Amino acid sequence: MWDKPQLLIWIANLLTGLAILLLFYSLLFLTVHSPLFPVKRIKVDGELRHITREQLQYVIKNELKGTFFTLDLNKTRQDFEKLPWVRRVEVRRRWPDRLEVNIEEHRAVARWGSSALLNQYGEQFDAASNDALPVLEGPEGTERVMVEGLMRLSEVTSTLNKKPTQLWLSERRAWRFELDKQLIVEVGREDPIGRVERFVKAYPNSLALLQQPFEYIDLRYPNGFAVRLPDYVPAPPPKLDAEGRPIVVKPKALKASA
Repeated sequence: MWDKPQLLIWIANLLTGLAILLLFYSLLFLTVHSPLFPVKRIKVDGELRHITREQLQYVIKNELKGTFFTLDLNKTRQDFEKLPWVRRVEVRRRWPDRLEVNIEEHRAVARWGSSALLNQYGEQFDAASNDALPVLEGPEGTERVMVEGLMRLSEVTSTLNKKPTQLWLSERRAWRFELDKQLIVEVGREDPIGRVERFVKAYPNSLALLQQPFEYIDLRYPNGFAVRLPDYVPAPPPKLDAEGRPIVVKPKALKASA
């Protein structure tokens, strides 16, 4: 090999190239991990109503590790998404020392039984809320369908100045809901929104004219609905004579006084 100068030159060039490459990698490694490139500014954007400044500062102080180059953006996103009310997070680097964090909060529209909250997409999330939210109860996996039903139902019943406070969906996909925590409405399976729309249209000239309270309505009729009146007392049947005719009671004559 020693009598082949071309081969020796090629090996020398190869070793020189490897040395330069190793030196470049070492300089790059030192630069990337150098404390000379810290993340100095973190900008948090988003319409935040429930997430507090203290919660954000806790994540920034205790979870964000690394320099501008070494900070794990995926882990950073997951750290912020652990906070209650956080639905989605986007994290970006901005040269030379800034980190941009965009946070989307959940918007609670209902409670899923007593176990969780539901956002407008029908997604469950765990958070504390004192808001008076409608309660939805149904089979697992129907959260989105029920949220969509709640929103449509709220639109339809808004003309009555009443709000749905609870909504049920059975295993057979039969609907039932409660208005203002007072009135139970049985809807059934077939064309539920159509049935409610017909009920709302008929309400002003029917139930709204009643002089007594009612607590239950059944819309599962093809051409109408039934109502339960808790204080209703039917009139006694008229008395009949021997021939089956109603007995007419004549009023007593009043004596005139001098």
